[in-house]
Amino acid sequence: MKNKQYGPEIESALGMWVKLARAFAVFNKRTSEHIRHHGLTASQFGALECLGHLGPMTIGGLSKKMLVSGGNMTVVIDNLEKENLVERVRDKSDRRAVHVQLTKKGRRVFNKVFPEHAEYVTKLVSVLSPEEQETLSALLKKLGLAIQ
Repeated sequence: MKNKQYGPEIESALGMWVKLARAFAVFNKRTSEHIRHHGLTASQFGALECLGHLGPMTIGGLSKKMLVSGGNMTVVIDNLEKENLVERVRDKSDRRAVHVQLTKKGRRVFNKVFPEHAEYVTKLVSVLSPEEQETLSALLKKLGLAIQ
């Protein structure tokens, strides 16, 4: 920051925050555009990714994983269900519980889109060495856990 009126500790924290916010905004914009080329929103892709890697989950479980509200996730799942990408299945041992799982079509879409997106993300971060990527990942995790 050019205006050094707050002191070095505050200036450093604010500068880091601005850089983090800008990097996230650009990274998010690029990855969201890539996902949209596959006819999905970022939230839909996130739900497919969770279900594809972790298996059937409740809407509450998906909401927690994706850090979104249950109401938002319900809309996302409703839209994925309309496209026959996911289905809701009642738990046989607890009829109150409903799990969301990929359909065959959803599994095919996940198996096609996820590897392509993973390659795209890898290309975006290739400006950093593997060691720098590991360091940044560790630092971001440390920051995220500390302020959670």
